[in-house]
Amino acid sequence: MITATQKKWRLFRAWTAGYPIWCGWQVTYRCNFRCRFCHYWHDPLGRAEEPTVGHYADGAAKLAGLGTLLISLAGGEPLLRGDLPEIIRVIGRFHFPLVTTNGWFVTPQVARDLMGAGVWGMSVSIDYAKPERHDLRRGMEGAWKQAWRAVELLSEARVHEYQRVNVMAVLLDDNIDDLEVLAEMAARRGAYFMVQPYGFRKTGSRAYVHNDGAVSPRLLALRRRWANFLSNPYYLRQFDRYLAGGVDRCRAGRAFFNIDSTGDIAICVEHKHAPVANLYRHGARTILDRLRSAAARNRCKDCWYNCRGEVECLYNPVGLIQSLPTLFINRGTARNAGRDTPRRAAAIGRQTPTFHRR
Repeated sequence: MITATQKKWRLFRAWTAGYPIWCGWQVTYRCNFRCRFCHYWHDPLGRAEEPTVGHYADGAAKLAGLGTLLISLAGGEPLLRGDLPEIIRVIGRFHFPLVTTNGWFVTPQVARDLMGAGVWGMSVSIDYAKPERHDLRRGMEGAWKQAWRAVELLSEARVHEYQRVNVMAVLLDDNIDDLEVLAEMAARRGAYFMVQPYGFRKTGSRAYVHNDGAVSPRLLALRRRWANFLSNPYYLRQFDRYLAGGVDRCRAGRAFFNIDSTGDIAICVEHKHAPVANLYRHGARTILDRLRSAAARNRCKDCWYNCRGEVECLYNPVGLIQSLPTLFINRGTARNAGRDTPRRAAAIGRQTPTFHRR
């Protein structure tokens, strides 16, 4: 087992060598939700055979040839795989495993299993301050209530200082005024808050794109008010640029890449229709060379997802400096509710229900 300090050093070496440092690994495309702004739940890959834990162990060891990676286990809904804790454990031998979930399947035992397996961070998707709006967009009644319950259970189940629980919101056409309430609700549960803009490639529709003017100044002001707002300021400053036409010079295939539930590798999840290699059939050097070749032809600027923007911050001097505390400080609990005045914080608190710990 490689220690956390050794993994951080290997991650740094991968960065300096120009190897990818982030990998999105879609463990399943099956999903119990029917989100209106995401069509992954009816992707044909949801019917494909999925790798075993042994496959993940072999794949993680092969990827270790590129150094240590931040590996985001997502989908679909990754907790539809009952063996997710075992997958986390084998990936964690070499890499930093992270999980994004809708929270529906998180129980006290599941939370303990995930944290006990050594997950580095758990992100729960919550987009609205009011349950009926969240449930409608997510296509599942009770989704909002269970998502906050999942945040609480995961926060309580942490066993290592470095383990973080995040609330991840998608900036949509109608929820920017909800973000501060979500940041406050997350803080009260010892969780961090992050945001990323909707990407139209998930549905082919621009109907959910936020379009009411300057976003970046509002997000940066919000980050100054709330200590648990974890998104990198450099990343937030690019939101307006993305919404006005896109952020060019994408580093997909060079700084990050995607692995499908079948093992197919593409420069990013939105290019999964054009895989360049397969994790189980090709060696690490072949994978790296093919990713670099595909990256050289990439002119896409259609997304500004967290997995792109936060990673690209590390290749900008200002963004790198602002990322270092997030990457290297072993503090998983967002203990401070925020930096705002008590009056403002209290006003926000009155607008949101209080969850009692069980």
